[in-house]
Amino acid sequence: MAGATCRRRDGCNTLGAALGLSEADTRAKLIDPAIHARGWTEDLIRREETAGAIEIIDGRPFKQAKGRTDYTLRIKAGADAQPVAVALIEAKPESKPPGHGLEQAKLYAASRRLNVLFVFASNGHQFVEFDRFTGLTHAPRKIAEFPTPAELQERYQQGMGFALSDPAAAPLLQRYPTGEGTRRYYQDAAIRAVLEKIARCERAGTPSRALLSLATGAGKTFIAVNLLKRIADAGQLRRALFVCDRDELRLQGTGALQAVFGADAAPVSSGNPQKNARVLIATYQTLDVATDDADANFLLANYPEDCFSHIVIDECHRSAWGKWSQVLTRNPGAVQIGLTATPRTLVVSEKTKEALADQQVNADNLAYFGEPVYEYDMSQGIEDGYLAACEIVKQAVFLDGERDCEEVAGVDKEDLAGKRLIDAFTGERVDLDDAREHYDAQSFEALLLIPERVREMCADLFAHLVATGGPEQKTIVFCARDQHADRVASEMNNLYAAWCDTHECKRADPYAFKCTASVGGADYIADLKAASRSHFVATTVDLLSTGVDVPPVRNIVFFKYVRSPISFYQMVGRGTRLDATTGKLMFRVYDYTNATRLFGEDFAQKYRPPRQKPRVPGTDEAPEAPAEPEIIISAGGFEVRLVHDGTCIVTMDADGKAMPITVEEYKQRLATRLITEAPTLEAFRQRWIAPVQRQEMLAHLPDAGRSAVIVQLVDDMAAYDLYDVLAELGYGLAPRTRLERAEAFTYKHAGWLSGLPAKTAATLHALAMQFARDGTKGLESPQVFRVPDVVRAGGLAALQALGEPSDVLLDTKARMFAA
Repeated sequence: MAGATCRRRDGCNTLGAALGLSEADTRAKLIDPAIHARGWTEDLIRREETAGAIEIIDGRPFKQAKGRTDYTLRIKAGADAQPVAVALIEAKPESKPPGHGLEQAKLYAASRRLNVLFVFASNGHQFVEFDRFTGLTHAPRKIAEFPTPAELQERYQQGMGFALSDPAAAPLLQRYPTGEGTRRYYQDAAIRAVLEKIARCERAGTPSRALLSLATGAGKTFIAVNLLKRIADAGQLRRALFVCDRDELRLQGTGALQAVFGADAAPVSSGNPQKNARVLIATYQTLDVATDDADANFLLANYPEDCFSHIVIDECHRSAWGKWSQVLTRNPGAVQIGLTATPRTLVVSEKTKEALADQQVNADNLAYFGEPVYEYDMSQGIEDGYLAACEIVKQAVFLDGERDCEEVAGVDKEDLAGKRLIDAFTGERVDLDDAREHYDAQSFEALLLIPERVREMCADLFAHLVATGGPEQKTIVFCARDQHADRVASEMNNLYAAWCDTHECKRADPYAFKCTASVGGADYIADLKAASRSHFVATTVDLLSTGVDVPPVRNIVFFKYVRSPISFYQMVGRGTRLDATTGKLMFRVYDYTNATRLFGEDFAQKYRPPRQKPRVPGTDEAPEAPAEPEIIISAGGFEVRLVHDGTCIVTMDADGKAMPITVEEYKQRLATRLITEAPTLEAFRQRWIAPVQRQEMLAHLPDAGRSAVIVQLVDDMAAYDLYDVLAELGYGLAPRTRLERAEAFTYKHAGWLSGLPAKTAATLHALAMQFARDGTKGLESPQVFRVPDVVRAGGLAALQALGEPSDVLLDTKARMFAA
């Protein structure tokens, strides 16, 4: 570009194209050496990543590449302490101004996505800082002046109001029991936010209360388990109570807590209060606090005041702070943590009784717990790829298909002429003369059943199912009343039977079924969740609106009018979970009652109508998207099938049967075993550089050590040594490619290398490049001293100046992996 200035590597300025280093080279060649010189060793740096957003194109989901932050900087209060994230750096190419990435980095931090307090942007020569404590943005400074870990720790402690050496901060320093490889960035951010709030409260002598707002499917149970475990490992948990809504959640919570606490965690039932357990899992119903008119007898009879040191309340938005609040008020000295999937700010488009009640629930939560210490909503989860992408299909179906009830605010009596009308309460026929003068939109199916309308809506929905993959899709239809649910189930079954007859295929039985409390609907939930050849369409009123985890559900249908924003988010949340077993990456919301008006504005802005397939130039044809491949990889003779865009590994269970498990679960198994073998990063490093110890360690990992290679292939980390694959998974180390590690070897040990004879230093450089090509095994090969580059540099004779060559190689490996 004419007139552009290009700064040469020797420091001179010339006219010409502004080339400079790319972003990746800026990180590796400028930023990495500079911050390492300031004390930021590898164990203090992590690159957080997201799963990769799922984009819907022409009704089909396509997964994008994983997202990553450049650097998350963490401080440690001890060699074995869990690092605490305090800052992030957004790197930009050398040719950009130093503050070019600051606004992007502030978005990650200020929106609390990463929950860090210091934000930096750099072009490798200078950096710009934004301090969230003060709100100030500092002028550019030289990268050589970048704050040290000690300096940021001091500033963090000063801003937080506690020192990491304080007993109140001890839970922050406890490590993850299953390693860091399987926790998500926002889960770590939420856990830190809660522990920081508790520490501040304890130092200030105020009640320790914290509120978390996380979307359904974001892993609130994982967060609760790890919070309690880290508090317990710090020696601060006497007895904890985990309160949830419904037996399904109690079962899920019990499984997760027992996986970490073993027999110390136990479910409470009406016949067994589990007074000797350390962690109790109870439902509101079991405690007799589920409704305002409940007597709380079970709670009062079995658990005296101040019985619990820690209480976690799941679904804390429920009951509008009715009887269940006694669980908290009877334990005023307990650390109290509230979890909710309801956004802090709800869209209230109409001042209905339900909407106003929801506002009051939120106000009560905020008044008691304070502002949420961390928020992660549905739209963010979808953007990160941790929740299924959502496609909204809005339908306008009325009596004759020409008018939408919402648009006309209901109907007058004369609009019902010629229609068959049924009383929703009695089931009796209603004559037109006996009908009300006006029915608002919410009255249909709640007060007045119009069979033609039900039939037309069901036909429209069934046609959509057929067009989007077939009728046998797991679907939840929300209905107004039990009788309405009966009629919808009957209509859907009739449509399905006719379709099967036309297509000459065997019917699934049952296909559509009522799933409400009046018929023991909870008994059908397992079939909805697991059955692959039956129980496809569940018609319900509100039984499936909360507390039910049904990952295979692909469609959420609103045949009822919803006035409560809280209820709406809970209902939609039944579809947000990804499902590796069936390959579910997206779900659809079929909205026949304008329920989606209750989505937040941010959601509506981020998720526009689905994109259409691109057209072939010069034609009206749309190119077909390639089918998602099934990837088969081989690791040491062990065949692994990756299906559904790599979200699931089909492997063998203990009985030798093929079973699909998620990549996340597979990694967790590996990480758990890894940190059992080597509890700390330093222990892992020491075992890694010793070949015999490394092989013993790898042999004890799942699949006889092949699991590390499987993860390397699944995560597309062929450019990384297995050391980095495992160190990231178990200990949160920011991975370096083999080439980056070889280049880092040079600047990390520049002082040591400069003091060696020239040929010895040159030979070590050549060995480092051999590592860049072949990794750890390349350095351990008996042929390493016959490699031409090593021979030309000085070879075996040059290394003998340092001692026995085998010892020199061991020392070289230790330095290669040094922090």
